[in-house]
Amino acid sequence: MPLASSQPHRGLPVADVVATLGGGLLRVVVDAPTPLVDDITVAEPAQQVLGQAGDLVLGIGADSEEAATDLVVSAGERGATAVVLRSRTARSREVRTAARRHEVGLVELSDQASWAHVVWLLRGVLDRAAAGEVTGTGPIHDELFALADACAALLDAPVTIEDTQSRVLAYSSRQDVADPIRVSTIVGRKVPDAVLTSLRGRGVFRRLARSADPFFVPAAPDGSLRPRLVIPVRAGGEWLGSIWAVLEQPPPTEVLRSLTQTASVVALHLLRLRSEADLARRISADRLRALLSGDLAGADQWLPAGPWRVVALDARQDDDLPGAPLDLWESAFRRASWRRPLVATVDDQAIALVRDPGPPDLKQPAEPATWSWLVDIADHVATDHPSARAAAGAAVTRPQELTRSRTEAVETLRALTAGRVPGPTATVEQAWAPVTTDRAVSGIRTHALLGPVLNLRSHDAEHDTDYARTLAVWLDHPGDPRSAAARLHIHPNTLRYRMSRLTEVVDVDLADPEARLAMRLQLRALGH
Repeated sequence: MPLASSQPHRGLPVADVVATLGGGLLRVVVDAPTPLVDDITVAEPAQQVLGQAGDLVLGIGADSEEAATDLVVSAGERGATAVVLRSRTARSREVRTAARRHEVGLVELSDQASWAHVVWLLRGVLDRAAAGEVTGTGPIHDELFALADACAALLDAPVTIEDTQSRVLAYSSRQDVADPIRVSTIVGRKVPDAVLTSLRGRGVFRRLARSADPFFVPAAPDGSLRPRLVIPVRAGGEWLGSIWAVLEQPPPTEVLRSLTQTASVVALHLLRLRSEADLARRISADRLRALLSGDLAGADQWLPAGPWRVVALDARQDDDLPGAPLDLWESAFRRASWRRPLVATVDDQAIALVRDPGPPDLKQPAEPATWSWLVDIADHVATDHPSARAAAGAAVTRPQELTRSRTEAVETLRALTAGRVPGPTATVEQAWAPVTTDRAVSGIRTHALLGPVLNLRSHDAEHDTDYARTLAVWLDHPGDPRSAAARLHIHPNTLRYRMSRLTEVVDVDLADPEARLAMRLQLRALGH
């Protein structure tokens, strides 16, 4: 039975569909030779409904190895993209062999997951991809608020629904007996850090992550936090969020049972929210990658008003960061009110696209998603992660110029990372000198060294001297031997002696400005 959509589908890669749902619900077992999915079909073998080209076929009734194999073969013969089966059948060697032989993808569904939930989630993902939408969470948020009200009515108490990061997703209309912390949580849409620390210390989040059973949290010893009932929200064994209610004592068993059932409905909505957010992130990243690669098609429909700067982002993994640098930066941007950050990984480099409307108004906070705003965010990020860096290319007014801004951003990031420009942030205008010399040096590195620097390097290697570095520092401090000596941690007289010996080792005219420039560039290429 095809689950038709009202939109003509554009199609999504099977891997993207699976990753968008996340949560361990789906996993690709055999890659799909035909990558795009543009519709889903519930298989009905008795009615010969077995999928067609572009379909993701759901084997809801194929619970035996024989039935699953027959479905995979039939779907492959009809050109379907992939078949979804329960884990216990999808992992069968015979089923996997049939999938490869008949060139159809194979996706396994967690045994704990509900087919009804997965159908609803898949339909939403493909419909939004068909319409080219990257948002659309309004109705789901409305339903979450309605569920919060329903829980509040059951308990006769104020309720909030939160995700695993303690961000408030919805709250009941009744908050009349809420304590100041609850009010602060709702206004800020996040539990205050001090409260989170207290709850962690009392083992609340450890219990949330490990158990599906509701539990009661007594009042804080200092009286700052009233008692709470906490209902974990889980799906397929994964913790997705929680429902919190301000209560003086635990409710009756029948109420807890109803709340547990409501939590399963909330789980479905949280999965849908996450799939929408993941889809939005993927579409946004794909658009940005295409734009920065020179593909301007459709950019006028989503690109914010210019001027823009491309920003190269970094944070080295020796900071023990959980994941890639892009994850760190995207999380920081979202926390600071950039709801849909324009970020992507392009050629293994984390990139953001921000606006640069000009000098900020110092009397007003910087507008999110602008360069001046990002500078403030980077300062905060660097406090916890000292290796964090954000480097911006020049501000441009035409989309065609964004590729140049991206190149400049990456060049500026190199200068920042090498410490040749101070601070966690810089623009190419601030880093023009090291960027210019790096451009020159990059050409030098592709050719064999010429002139006295080659001989100095050979002499240093043979006699364990340090003439090359001495010359580099001397050139960096023209006419100032004291500063040069201090940089080398030697006495000025030692510096003078080295320079006199150096001119005996190699034939060089230190009075020639072109020779000095050439030698300095060569020495920079050698790392001095």
